[in-house]
Amino acid sequence: MPAFTIETTYTLPIFRHGTYVADTLEAACKAALGDDNWESAKKDYNSSGEIHVTGIWEGENTAYAGSPISIPSQFDEGVQRRAHHFEILLGLLKMLVHDVQAARPPSVDWLAKSAWAIARGEAILGYAPDPTEPADPPNPSYVLARLQEERVRSAILAVLEVDRDFEGISPESVSDKEIRSACESIVTTMDLSDAVSNAEFHAAMAAIRAAHRRFHPD
Repeated sequence: MPAFTIETTYTLPIFRHGTYVADTLEAACKAALGDDNWESAKKDYNSSGEIHVTGIWEGENTAYAGSPISIPSQFDEGVQRRAHHFEILLGLLKMLVHDVQAARPPSVDWLAKSAWAIARGEAILGYAPDPTEPADPPNPSYVLARLQEERVRSAILAVLEVDRDFEGISPESVSDKEIRSACESIVTTMDLSDAVSNAEFHAAMAAIRAAHRRFHPD
């Protein structure tokens, strides 16, 4: 039966109390962080971190004597796994915001990475290994219509040019707040199910015709 030398570690917080005179709270905090005097430091055993693996070597009593073995992800320190995962999620969020600002649907690659990130997040919460293969991405969805405030303002200009019921109201008098509120109301109340169903039907027919041409090229 093989033997392994395992190094385990836990983080022990060390704290101190100090009084700092400063003009603002922020300045006092900066002064505390820059204080190099730790003579009054105390150890906080009640707030020590979780025990985690920090080194693995094959054989008995072989710590630092040979090449270390890669540590399985589920035995890493949980707080470090979560911190690294935060960076991954932040990157994915930036990609999504960029797509939204460009008025385009998320890419299939983004969906695959997001599915993997979700699986990894669940693994971290469950103290399980990281997923080794990207999880199967969900089928992509498509944006059929997008309500844009800028185009609503253009529509306001067109309406006010011909509708005499609103004499005395200029396009500039309609505030951005009123436009945003109106858009939010329409998005939540307007029923587009018929339009979506119609688009789904036409997409289905187009896919069927494409498959038919593939099987019957003549």
